[in-house]
Amino acid sequence: MKKKHRQTLRDIFETPVRSNILWDDVEKLLVALGAELSEGRGSRLRIALKGVRAVFHRPHPRKETDKGAFVSMRRFLTEADINEDEV
Repeated sequence: MKKKHRQTLRDIFETPVRSNILWDDVEKLLVALGAELSEGRGSRLRIALKGVRAVFHRPHPRKETDKGAFVSMRRFLTEADINEDEV
């Protein structure tokens, strides 16, 4: 994993939840972790990682994702046995 991916993973698990993480960085992190991404309708993105599946909405028109989505992303990563210690 690249340094940028490790930082994005740390940012996702940071408390309190940050609101300035770019969604593009999250997608790159997921690919680096081995996730399969597929496009859904509209802004939906289907993600499969280590047998865990989820659907997220890409933010628009802003590039940053809201805090609630990161709480869900943290839960998704935890269910896939990914945590901040992976870095």
